[in-house]
Amino acid sequence: MRKTDTTLAPTPAIQVMERMFALIDVLASREEAMSLKDISALTGLHPSTTHRILNDLVAGRFVDRPEAGTYRLGLRLLELGNLVKSRLSVREAALQPMRELHTQIQQPVNLSVRQGDEIVYVERAYSERSGMQVVRAIGGRAPLHLTSVGKLFLAADDAQRLRAYTARTGLAGHTRNSITQLAAMERELAKTRQSGIARDNEELELGVRCIASGIRDDQGKLVAGLSISAPADRLDESWLPRLQATTAEISRRMGYTGG
Repeated sequence: MRKTDTTLAPTPAIQVMERMFALIDVLASREEAMSLKDISALTGLHPSTTHRILNDLVAGRFVDRPEAGTYRLGLRLLELGNLVKSRLSVREAALQPMRELHTQIQQPVNLSVRQGDEIVYVERAYSERSGMQVVRAIGGRAPLHLTSVGKLFLAADDAQRLRAYTARTGLAGHTRNSITQLAAMERELAKTRQSGIARDNEELELGVRCIASGIRDDQGKLVAGLSISAPADRLDESWLPRLQATTAEISRRMGYTGG
């Protein structure tokens, strides 16, 4: 009877993930790069299995290979960790101030962050008894150029990045009010940079308007935006000072000391 080489047999996905996590844990236990032999010994995995999974992790930038046969954790893990950290800390810092803002204006207040070419709604403050409201679902996404918070992030990009975004997305519109031409978007973003306020004038959804102000961290980096959404005929410009005061307070809680 022929013996099966278990190291070459197909591995269930869950087992592959368990082995991958084991490899990452071992690499995390050392500051210096480690040899394939040492990693294999510490995880108890066959060298060929260890090598195969490490190669996949290198391809995904989760692991670096500084020299042939040696491995260490990659910068992709740092990037993802910082991204998660910023989102969690922003949400924690924003929750109470955005609830207080909602109490003052009785309209939904949304906290959003950038993820690639979209914004993601990560928190909201609203009340069921406030009548007709525009409520965004947590986890919902929308293109940057069609949203007020998205425009804050595009305004923070340089001209080259804006052109690259335009090339990737085509500035596709959702309504007749959507800005779909680069020159018009550049003019819109110039206004945003000057005022610190971004607007969505029924560009994502007809009948809905939004205003947004940015939130910065201790390094002065734009990490999130707070927006007020309302039926188009009910958006009140007098909300702007309260919105800006709220984002200033959240930014202060994030360690921002700028003006």
